[in-house]
Amino acid sequence: MENSNSNNNGSVGFNKRRAEGLDKNDKPKKTPRLKTCDLNSTNTICYVQILGNGMDTHDTSPSVLLFFDNQRFIFNAGEAPSALIVSLNLQGLQRYCTEHKIKLSKINHIFLSRVCSETTGGLPGLLLTLAGMGEGMSVNVCGPSDLNYLVDAMRSFVPDAAIVNTESLGHALGSDLTAMPEQRNVTGPKVLVDNKVVKISAVLLQTKVSEGKPGDMSVVYVCELPDITGAFNRAKALAFGVKPGPKYRQLQEGHSVKSDCQDIMVHPSDVLDPSTPGPIVFLVDCPTESHLQHLLSIQAFDSYFADFSGPLESSKVVSCIIHLSPAFIVSSPNYQKWMKRFGSTQHIMAGHERRNLEIPILKSSARIATRLNYLCPQFFPAQGFWSLQQCSWNLAQNKHFGCSTSNSTDSREDSDLNLCESIAAENLLKFTLRPHHKFGLDRSCIPSLMARAEIIDELHSEIPDIVVAVHNVSQLWSASTGSSGGISSTQDVTNMVKEPWLNEKTLPSCLENIKRDDLEIVLLGTGSSQPSKYRNVSSIYINLFSKGGLLFDCGEGTLGQLKRSYGVDGADNAVRALRCIWISHIHADHHTGLARILALRRDLLKEEPHEPVLVVGPRQLKRYLDAYQRLEDLDMMFLDSWHTTEASLNAFEVLIDSNKDHFTTGDPINSEDNSNKPTNSQMAQKIDFTSSTRGSYMQSYWRSGRPVDNAAGMKSLKKVLRDVGLEALISFPVVHCPHAFGVVLKAAERTNSIGKVIPGWKIVYSGDTRPCPELVEASHGATLLIHEASSCIKLFATFEDGMVEEAVAKNHSTTEEAIEVGNSAGVYRIILTHFSQRYPKIPVFDEVHMRNTCIAFDMMSVNVADLPVLPRVLPYLKLLFRNMVEEDR
Repeated sequence: MENSNSNNNGSVGFNKRRAEGLDKNDKPKKTPRLKTCDLNSTNTICYVQILGNGMDTHDTSPSVLLFFDNQRFIFNAGEAPSALIVSLNLQGLQRYCTEHKIKLSKINHIFLSRVCSETTGGLPGLLLTLAGMGEGMSVNVCGPSDLNYLVDAMRSFVPDAAIVNTESLGHALGSDLTAMPEQRNVTGPKVLVDNKVVKISAVLLQTKVSEGKPGDMSVVYVCELPDITGAFNRAKALAFGVKPGPKYRQLQEGHSVKSDCQDIMVHPSDVLDPSTPGPIVFLVDCPTESHLQHLLSIQAFDSYFADFSGPLESSKVVSCIIHLSPAFIVSSPNYQKWMKRFGSTQHIMAGHERRNLEIPILKSSARIATRLNYLCPQFFPAQGFWSLQQCSWNLAQNKHFGCSTSNSTDSREDSDLNLCESIAAENLLKFTLRPHHKFGLDRSCIPSLMARAEIIDELHSEIPDIVVAVHNVSQLWSASTGSSGGISSTQDVTNMVKEPWLNEKTLPSCLENIKRDDLEIVLLGTGSSQPSKYRNVSSIYINLFSKGGLLFDCGEGTLGQLKRSYGVDGADNAVRALRCIWISHIHADHHTGLARILALRRDLLKEEPHEPVLVVGPRQLKRYLDAYQRLEDLDMMFLDSWHTTEASLNAFEVLIDSNKDHFTTGDPINSEDNSNKPTNSQMAQKIDFTSSTRGSYMQSYWRSGRPVDNAAGMKSLKKVLRDVGLEALISFPVVHCPHAFGVVLKAAERTNSIGKVIPGWKIVYSGDTRPCPELVEASHGATLLIHEASSCIKLFATFEDGMVEEAVAKNHSTTEEAIEVGNSAGVYRIILTHFSQRYPKIPVFDEVHMRNTCIAFDMMSVNVADLPVLPRVLPYLKLLFRNMVEEDR
């Protein structure tokens, strides 16, 4: 590693090669291999398991795990774990697997039933996690031919080594099947895996060729376990004249042998008891009526039907079908008839069933959130679980779909509707396939409802002082801002809150008579690198209430976090109202939740007149989004971050002023009369010229590359800011990796009731960075600085030195450095976030420097009116986590 030392500009050390993007060349080259293993099919353990179906967020397609002793198969990879066999959601998948101790290192294959944000949102994170395990392991990813679009999109940030083994099913979209009609009728299963323990085949479902478009293809997966060979009958072997010895083993292995006493061949069927048929599992994702018509016509399924009239030896019995199809398809008469043809098969409905929605998927995170809400509900509102009314609606829906529930046993209604008997999927529900004596449903792992009262009772027992702390925290809001009123407490708490800065009376003028519907900042994800069971990765929601909202970064699982914060309906409203999404840099923990958010917004607004959401980010992100939009329309407009720097924005204003006759109320890009207007490329070149004149010690590492047309995006940004009452959104380069940025958000001035002009607040988000002059300059006089602090300071000097070295190597900041940046810039309040996952609950910090600072937690909600109270809560948070701090050392 090559470090740059401090220089005359006041900068601190940083990893130059990482800032230039050259550090990847330092890593040893590996050729990943596909992990394989042999198992005894008779003795192996095997089950399919629902992973997070429905549950408190209901934000992605169900996920399913197919488990063997030394192999794991995943079907679908959305952002929230949910459904039974081979579909593990990735944002959610990583967090979920961490919590439930599912070993990702044993994943052999990932199968996708469809290719869209709903089913693949977590795939990049999973691939990166597997690639980073240091085992040189790679996995096979299989799915419809649309998978090629997704792989092309991911290449901008997922190393090729992590995605080398891909297999696409079906014809390439855009191919002319009218000229080759025989390809349209090829619906036979394609074998993807065939070993001693399982055979997995795929059957492609397609819409009509004329309607085909990316995202339309779907796959039915058939998982068949081998038959268990019958016991060897020694008496029969002797009767056929086969003497004990090597021939017995040959017969047991399926080979015919010559009789020792007779002139005949003895076959295995002559001396073995009847075999036990191997279990068979279907995963069916039939998203539309058009797909259903194709499903009904597939002759390859005939031998699996109970009414099969073909040769007896060809007949097969399906043990379990996991239905990922939506409710409106499942409840249709044709689909129900198709289900019934399988006879006594166990049907599990995993297609967005709304059951047990009060039971959180991530119980550890929910437990921490409950404790935080009890201590400080102002900063940690209760999580937005479903209301009882919605749960009642769900029970009615389950009855309508013929699902068995503890509250729905009306067999008469099921009979009247003539529906096929089925059960609703529940989180961690298992269907055991092997060993045979445990065959069938297993509900032993299904989580129970978390009782808030039990969590609080546990907290009282663990920390008796918490009762007084809760009272004291509530007093902080009842006292006027800046009041020096005493805080009564027990001895232990008093020692924590006696700091003189608690009597601070200075209030920034921008907060004078501030209203609570002006600004709310929700820290959706506060961890770094990859999700943990306590902290999700980076995302900040800027809630401007009736004026809309913005997102700063959008790591995987952002949608799930929004739904935990605001409830399902509230999160949908927030996504509808998003006006701008700003991405700091291309690292996966900052942007891989973006496609899911954009796709949901598109769907929510498809029947309403609206404008595309503006996405501001590094140019590499545009390559990803452009490639992904071949798969599904994301309904967005992109703006390169370089064109939102102060220099570029000023240049654009000058350009508008100098051509004001051409920038009328009409759209200058789409207007028909362009004869005397500057071309888009000319505008972009002028803007790029100004944005490249960056005078700093990092200017040689910040390269904007070829100019692109961003005039329309810059015009859109001006409109967004005007509509939501903001003065500016300004990006500035920081020291982390190529094209890494921080951002400044400024509110417009306001006038109070007596005509006094009050300046707007100023929020700064650092992104990931080493301390640098650009960040200090941008933060000057800020109302709030949200600063990453990936490396935390412990109380031991040797450990602190190690953390500084690690921070320099990865171009991150320590807690102390982040606070120093804020203090040197005269920032009013600082929130530290983006913590290393080595501190999953609360980072260890040095209180000496925390006079205006607070630690962020997932779903922490800070109203701008409560900023004066923010640092005063920190000592109580430390009390809440004091035992956990010790655990994490």
